[in-house]
Amino acid sequence: MTAFEFSDFQQTAGKVVDALLAMGKAVDASGLEKPLTELVKLRVSQINACTFCLQYHLNLARQAGIPAAKLDLLAAWRDAPIFDQRERAALGWAEALTGMAGQPIQESTRQHAAAAFSPTELAFLTAAIASINAWNRIGGGLGFAPPPAAG
Repeated sequence: MTAFEFSDFQQTAGKVVDALLAMGKAVDASGLEKPLTELVKLRVSQINACTFCLQYHLNLARQAGIPAAKLDLLAAWRDAPIFDQRERAALGWAEALTGMAGQPIQESTRQHAAAAFSPTELAFLTAAIASINAWNRIGGGLGFAPPPAAG
């Protein structure tokens, strides 16, 4: 099978695209900060090695005003003091959910996330993480070519 382009997937599975976009719009309307959700989407895309999603969310992260230093150090966020406590909790939660195949999430990780976010925020953050994991599997699995870099 040859790689799909995103536009091919949109044409052949438009209802799936619409559903995932609706999920993203719900997260955007939830009140979670756009820079925070973009950092999470980038980190999950790094873990899942989805080049399409990495480039797409790098473009959005730059538009959202995330400093280049944070983008540069995202893979090593635990050791980079530039990330605040809320970002650290979100990134830890994202890594836990992304890597949970076959292993439960540690209660300490859940408690750390719950301490940093309201129940509503945590629900929408979890939805954002689930959504980008789905996109990563679609884009990476079908081999979407990355979009052009912006900025």
